Amino acid sequence: MTEEMVSELESQIGYIFKNKDLARQAMTHRSYLNENPDWGLNQNERLEFLGDAVLELVVTEYLYKNYPNPEGEMTNWRAALVNANMLAQISQSFDLNKYLLLSRGEAKDTGRARQYILANAVEALIGAIYLDQGYEAARKFIEKFVLVQLPQIIREGSYRDSKSLLQEEAQERSGITPTYEVLEEWGPDHARNFRVGVFLGREQIGIGEGPSKQDAQQLAAQDALKKKQWS
Repeated sequence: MTEEMVSELESQIGYIFKNKDLARQAMTHRSYLNENPDWGLNQNERLEFLGDAVLELVVTEYLYKNYPNPEGEMTNWRAALVNANMLAQISQSFDLNKYLLLSRGEAKDTGRARQYILANAVEALIGAIYLDQGYEAARKFIEKFVLVQLPQIIREGSYRDSKSLLQEEAQERSGITPTYEVLEEWGPDHARNFRVGVFLGREQIGIGEGPSKQDAQQLAAQDALKKKQWS
C-alpha cells in the first residue's frame, strides 16, 4: 500500500494518520500475508477486535446520552448500526474496497464473503484510529460515518430483528414456529461459511448464507419475510 494510496484513504475518510503503518495494517487481510510473507506488518484481526469494542462503546454512549428509550429498544438500534451488513454498506461511502490488501484468490471473490471482509476492515480502521489518536478521534469517525445512519434505521424500523419478526408473523398467520437447518458448510476453520434454510413444517421458506450460523439464520429469516411478503 503506497504512500499515495494511504493519502487517498485519508482523504476519503477525512482523517490523517500520525502512524501510516496503522492504516496499512487495518487494510491487511490475513490472506495477503500468505502470498506476501515479507510484508512486515500483521494482518488486521487484532485491530478489528479492538475497533469492534470501541465502536460498540461509542454507539452505546451516544444512545444513552441522546435517547430516553428503553434498554431493549436501544439494544436493537445498536445492533442495526454495528452489524456486518451495515458496516459493509458504510464502507462504500469511502470506497474502502479499493484499499484492501487481499490474496489474488480472495480478490476475485466479490460476493458475500467480501462484504464481511469490508465490515471487518471498517472495525479495523476504527481500531487503528483509536490507537493513532485516541478515543475522541475514533468517536468523530464513528459519528461521521456510522451514527449518521441512525435516523433512517429508526424511521424505517429496520432495527427489528428478522428472526423475531418471522417468528411473530409465522405464529400469527400459520400457528407454526419456524425452524432452522444448516444445509451446507464449507471453508477453512478460520473462514467457515454456512448455508441455512428456514422451514415452516416441511416447507422451506427462506435461505441465507453467512460466516456464522447466527448470521445465516438472520439472512434466511430476511429472505423468508421477503418471499412471503410479510411485514
